[in-house]
Amino acid sequence: MARKALIAVTDFGIEEPELVSPRDSLRAAGFDVTVASTTGEPAQTVTSDKDWASVQDVDTALSGVSAEGYDVLVIPGGTVNADTLRIDDTARGLVKEFTEAGKTVATICHGPWILIDSGVVEGKTLTSYTSIRPDLENAGGSWVDQSVKVCPAKGWTLITSRNPGDLEDFNQAIIDEVPERA
Repeated sequence: MARKALIAVTDFGIEEPELVSPRDSLRAAGFDVTVASTTGEPAQTVTSDKDWASVQDVDTALSGVSAEGYDVLVIPGGTVNADTLRIDDTARGLVKEFTEAGKTVATICHGPWILIDSGVVEGKTLTSYTSIRPDLENAGGSWVDQSVKVCPAKGWTLITSRNPGDLEDFNQAIIDEVPERA
């Protein structure tokens, strides 16, 4: 049975490669991937947080999904995307569902902001875009400057990366760390 990934985004401001690359890499590795946005509407992506990029189709709204049935939650960056997700009750609830169920959460760049607002950073070692390092450390995380960091502490696995330049390592870590389904 195919492993199942849920990619959570807003409908605006997602860093394009941080959505497209994991989605396509996971599908190529045999994952069943669902992309869910806060509104269920297509997602307007950007590059470098300022230039318009593509509009990406989504499969459903975040309100229509739960951790049940999925193996990994993937949260792309993009400053606007990450800042909007961190204040979205449904998105924060999904993070809590995944972590409480002992499932993997993978996030890149500014995406780890939601971990702070979901109360799950304390005791984790992680990486991110460098500007949010103080936020993560103030929330009890240990920050490292690595292309990808896998942290299995506290009963759930966290996979983090710094920026789009780390996507190859990020994608491979998800593929390697999420166990095959029986």
